[in-house]
Amino acid sequence: MRWENLTGLRDEPMDHGRAADAALFGADAVVTRTVDTPEFSGVTFHEIRARSIVNRVPGASRMPFEWTVNPYRGCTHACVYCFARNTHSYLDLDTGLGFDSQIVVKVNAPELLRRHLGSRGWHGEHIAMGTNVDCYQRAEGRYRLMPGILEALRDYANPFSILTKGTLILRDLPLLRQAAEVTDVGISVSVGFVDQELWRTVEPGTPAPERRLDVVRALTDAGIGCGVLMAPVIPFLGDHPDQLRATVRAIARAGATSVTPLVLHLRPGAREWFMAWLGQRHPHLVRRYERLYAEGSYAPKWYQRRVTRQVHELAEEFGIGPSQAAGFRAPRAPERLGAPRPAEPTQLTLM
Repeated sequence: MRWENLTGLRDEPMDHGRAADAALFGADAVVTRTVDTPEFSGVTFHEIRARSIVNRVPGASRMPFEWTVNPYRGCTHACVYCFARNTHSYLDLDTGLGFDSQIVVKVNAPELLRRHLGSRGWHGEHIAMGTNVDCYQRAEGRYRLMPGILEALRDYANPFSILTKGTLILRDLPLLRQAAEVTDVGISVSVGFVDQELWRTVEPGTPAPERRLDVVRALTDAGIGCGVLMAPVIPFLGDHPDQLRATVRAIARAGATSVTPLVLHLRPGAREWFMAWLGQRHPHLVRRYERLYAEGSYAPKWYQRRVTRQVHELAEEFGIGPSQAAGFRAPRAPERLGAPRPAEPTQLTLM
């Protein structure tokens, strides 16, 4: 969603001390407030009132879902490989440090979603969350948008899935359980590796991998099946057989219902930022990456198949079920609260 598509109430109060920042987003954008806060040192929140919150996934996308909800843009997880970095360029914001520190907050997301779910044109299609930036990043602790979003999805019995690296999802466990009683709920936690040094350098703003696996364990204990998206598997840094074995073993011990490997992909925006990081941290790997990703954003098929085969063999060894959709489900037939529920949908893979 570009800023020119964002509208709201023009008489919303603005922090006049930083009102000039609104010019960054264009005259048609309504930035109700721009906030710097001591609890988030170095982070600026741009609070906006959006016109819409349910977004259609482009037809060319590889994703097995058609609709998404993204209450935030930008992400304090600061993952150097994040494919969503280029979306900040649509807002004339920097895709590097700006993506990590300039966070757009759609403060009216819950009310917009509730209105959308109740509209005549909506037929209860599956909604995926956490597919662009993490809806349970640190900002959610301040803005608490997800409880209202989950309440709306629960009240309309609308199927949904969540992908996250955030432990804050456990705050909303009661709402997730309530929603699971009336509709299909798919949860997946992203854990690409358990190597501590790799985590500290490529995912500096995220909870540690073992904390994320604690989330898997807690959700499973609560009766909510949770898969793991083993992503990204990072070539030459996180793909050694010993590393893959350690990661799959830890995922199995956490009680994950499935594990789906996904090799690092480097789209424009993310590619430049990742390669700059690689040149600083691992300059000896730069040429290898240039060769591996010479054909585009994705690693060669032979490499992806090799990693997938290794992970699937390890999953079978450690007793994890077949690789599924890491929490992403196919859209179900239209329904409203109280309507008969259709048969369980087939799960899709992200590979």
